[in-house]
Amino acid sequence: MDSRQDRIGKKATRSHRSRAIAGVLALLTLGACGSLRNPPPKDPDDLADYKAANDPYEPLNRKMYNVQMWAYHVALRPVAKAWVWAVPKPVRHSISNINETWREPAVFFSDVGAGKPRRAGDSFMRFTINMSAGVAGFFDVASLVGYKQHETDPGMTMGTWGVPSGPYLFIPFVGPSNFRDGAGYAIGQALTPINYVPRGYGLLTFNWAYNILGTVDGFANSVDQIDHLEQDSLDPYSYVRSAWQQNRQSQIDAMQNDHRATTPDWYN
Repeated sequence: MDSRQDRIGKKATRSHRSRAIAGVLALLTLGACGSLRNPPPKDPDDLADYKAANDPYEPLNRKMYNVQMWAYHVALRPVAKAWVWAVPKPVRHSISNINETWREPAVFFSDVGAGKPRRAGDSFMRFTINMSAGVAGFFDVASLVGYKQHETDPGMTMGTWGVPSGPYLFIPFVGPSNFRDGAGYAIGQALTPINYVPRGYGLLTFNWAYNILGTVDGFANSVDQIDHLEQDSLDPYSYVRSAWQQNRQSQIDAMQNDHRATTPDWYN
């Protein structure tokens, strides 16, 4: 039987991102009619901009953005800089490879759900090759033999089904999202094998390290972009929102328009 400490550990290692999503959704539910939401403007031009932004919870989202940027400057940026300085580039690449490899089952099932067998096959091969020849994902051997990594997640799959995105959200330490992608993120977590690693025999520490190092490495790869954004943009929040929404739609469009043959060219 698990000890009380083990049970506490299991609860503590649930993804902080899932808790952040749940917390923001709870705030939205409690404040739907309050100051967290912007009412639609009456001016036709302003109303058109309001609908295009799809951000009725902008007051809350800006607060959440400011929380993340405060944490970024106080802690995340210094830690990310120290990470880049102290950890050799090959090791950082291995951390990224591990994160990508352990996400492949979620990518696979998302591709299957979207009716994209070629993409699903590529993802299946990536997971199989990198977990074996790539030593549990430390090395991206699959890319070397022609199976390149591609972005797919349950939120994108739901987008190809025509599920509305819902309002824009900014979730601290997760970033830009929306109601559809928030639900998709929860599904993706359920499809990620690392979340089912047993917690005993030192694996609790491994699970903590996996989540923390993945977060630090993600910010380390984005430090220069974030710094330039803050320096060059008059309204970084609006820029991030617009850029993310456009990129997200382009990802969904690319997925829908991927009509490659089920088998690779070399197989024929």
